[in-house]
Amino acid sequence: MLKTTGLNLLSGCACCETRTPFAATPVTRRSVLAGGTAMLGAAAVPAAAQAPAKPRRIDVHHHIIPPVQAEALVRNRGGNPVKWSVAMSLEDMDKAGVATSITSVQNPGVWFGKVDEEARKLARACNEYAAKLEQDHPGRFRSFAVIPLPDTEGSLREIEYALDVLKAEGVALWTVYSGKYLGDPAFVPVFEELNRRKAVVYTHPAVPDCTAGVLPEIREAVIEFGTDTTRAIARLLFSGAAARFKDIRWIFSHAGGTAPFLAERLIRYAQTEKGMAARVPEGVLAYLQRFYYDTAQAAHPWALASLMRLVAVSQVVFGTDFPWRTAAETAQGLKDFGFSASDLRAIDCSNAERLLPRWTR
Repeated sequence: MLKTTGLNLLSGCACCETRTPFAATPVTRRSVLAGGTAMLGAAAVPAAAQAPAKPRRIDVHHHIIPPVQAEALVRNRGGNPVKWSVAMSLEDMDKAGVATSITSVQNPGVWFGKVDEEARKLARACNEYAAKLEQDHPGRFRSFAVIPLPDTEGSLREIEYALDVLKAEGVALWTVYSGKYLGDPAFVPVFEELNRRKAVVYTHPAVPDCTAGVLPEIREAVIEFGTDTTRAIARLLFSGAAARFKDIRWIFSHAGGTAPFLAERLIRYAQTEKGMAARVPEGVLAYLQRFYYDTAQAAHPWALASLMRLVAVSQVVFGTDFPWRTAAETAQGLKDFGFSASDLRAIDCSNAERLLPRWTR
């Protein structure tokens, strides 16, 4: 079992650490070059006898189901299709060398179709549950906070509390709320605040009302989730929101859905449709290459081949979609794709460490 502490995770790139029989603390490349005390411990052991570096991954797409959210799902949706527990999360993480998971609640978050005090209370309870999880398991969990959009006032209050008091890593948003996609003018006050804070915004697809049940034999997640992420990306681009709120650091789930495959269409649309070029002044490609993309349910050659022709490896972060998928299958899929060791380290942890605020401040 991999054991970590918050202190070790904050001290540098955890995925590059090794431990030796004579060193009480992790030995990093930086400490070796600096000639610190850890170097003295390492020097006592022949190079061939030293343990190889172990993966120390950061999972940015790891779902939890707080009891209060599970109760809300029963009240509003009739139940929940997947089981989850803290023990299940830790077991899956330990099997695949995941040091830390950045948690987010599962669909549909806290929004069940009406703006009311219940959504605000549910968001607060879910975020406090995630913060307590972090306290109870130092170094193993951090969180993306849920906010009660489309309730603007409630969302602004929860952003302040979650980021300033609970110290969440960022905010989790769904692609669509009551028919309005990210980029809609209704969300401008929230985006202004997130942009002011230079916040990390993790996004997750939802099932829009217009496509629910279109293919009754096929669960919506099979097709619609990837498409819904692309709709949100397109709306952010062509509403001008991506340019206006350029200090928001976006993470898109599932390798950006179908956006990498459709990138040429998005680029051409800006070039040929009157008025669209002004909304993406740097060009569509520049924004697509600035976004971050996780590997959840995309650690396979069909998705990665398209994504890696669109963006640099620096924009890809490790994500699993637990409990729907496992960390082990994600890690194996990335390895099988043929990434170099240095690229795997970047995806496993160093890209996330550069992106997420509590590793960089």
